[in-house]
Amino acid sequence: MRDFEPVHPGKVGIYHCGLTVQGAPHVGHIYKEVVFDVLRRWLERSGFEVTVIANVTDIEDKILAKSAERGVPWWAHAYEFERELHWAYDVLGCRPPTYEPRATGHIPEMLELIEQLIDRGHAYVAPDGSGDVYFDVRSWPEYGALSHQKIDDMEAAEDADPRGKRDPRDFALWKGYVEGTPRTASWPTPWGRGRPGWHLECSAMAGKYLGDEFDIHGGGLDLRFPHHENELAQSTAVGQKFARFWMHNALVTTAGEKMSKSMGNSAVVRNVVERVRPIELRYYLVQSHYRSVVEFSFEALEEAAKSFQRLEGFVDRATEVTGGVEPAAGLPSDFVAAMDDDLGTPAAIAVLHNTVRDGNKLVADGDSEALREALASVRGMLGVLGLDPLAEPWVSRTGGSDELTEVVDGLVKALLEQRQAARERKDYAAADAVRDRLKALGVVVEDTPQGPRWSLASTSTEGN
Repeated sequence: MRDFEPVHPGKVGIYHCGLTVQGAPHVGHIYKEVVFDVLRRWLERSGFEVTVIANVTDIEDKILAKSAERGVPWWAHAYEFERELHWAYDVLGCRPPTYEPRATGHIPEMLELIEQLIDRGHAYVAPDGSGDVYFDVRSWPEYGALSHQKIDDMEAAEDADPRGKRDPRDFALWKGYVEGTPRTASWPTPWGRGRPGWHLECSAMAGKYLGDEFDIHGGGLDLRFPHHENELAQSTAVGQKFARFWMHNALVTTAGEKMSKSMGNSAVVRNVVERVRPIELRYYLVQSHYRSVVEFSFEALEEAAKSFQRLEGFVDRATEVTGGVEPAAGLPSDFVAAMDDDLGTPAAIAVLHNTVRDGNKLVADGDSEALREALASVRGMLGVLGLDPLAEPWVSRTGGSDELTEVVDGLVKALLEQRQAARERKDYAAADAVRDRLKALGVVVEDTPQGPRWSLASTSTEGN
């Protein structure tokens, strides 16, 4: 492990591979987005100016195949699921990238890169007239350095038909046009019409927006080989230094296997957030270290939701008692140390829970400086993780209209007034009946020194 030193002092450039927009994103896809969103927040909190580039792959074999199955233009299919990706970004509280380039918008840069590789002897046009162009892996001695493999131990590249290859491990930089595929999914080149290979796209876009050398390149662990290995080879073969640090998040699995649409075991984000609130799904993903496999299950997700509700419950109660405080500018040293240690979110969340445990003991005594400090600290830590319920986007998402919220609040308060009146006349059976009726409706009543407080059962603080 190395200490992080950016290329340019005070500034950090990050490129992480976005989705191939072939379908709706599942939890495994959005995990990477959450990881890099937390990284960005922590770097900014640490004083860096951060630029994030995350591409959209909007031209690829799977997009062409799936759009043909649906009978819609490939570009319309891609745009539909690009919008779905943006929705998932937003619903999980991920800030959008600084810029999000599309592959189809960068064909000139890709062609320029191919020409440089050919001129340097690292790429060749297939001799069969197909229009394919391949990277010659044996021409680059460092090929395999990222994944720590030797060329002879690698399997054949499966990203293109093997026709015209010098070596089966050579990978496609450009794919010649094939009759029967949409002509709109091809562009003219000196080698004939065609479209870019997947690996080429990211090298061209990373170089365009972050320069020949930048700080962090990342994505899911499954991208390390061959995708990131091939990117590194392409870019360094034309003289770029490329990324200083590589960051790969582990995969989300179901029943021990990688989550994927083809397996039919994917948990689409839009469906999952019907079972738990988006902020709870985000907490579930953040609580694991980014290099640890997340074994997805709804049981584990619901347990995580309860854990987050304990944090949220403290924030709600302490805010009610104190009238509210701003998030702390300074954070606990243990939290800072955890985040500085390879983005150690599990240890950071442990600090959060310990602070909340101590803070809960202060709530019953009413407003105090110690309680205000605890609340400010908790909000500051939650903000780094994108989980502060009193900050955007969560504070604006009350689960209903303002008018409806006011009506429900008024009705519950009216019942609580009836309960209080029954208690004052010592009709405890009637008071308990009101409380039980509210409980049956999913409303939890908590008696505090400041008077009764109610919350929905899904966000109750029982067990604190």
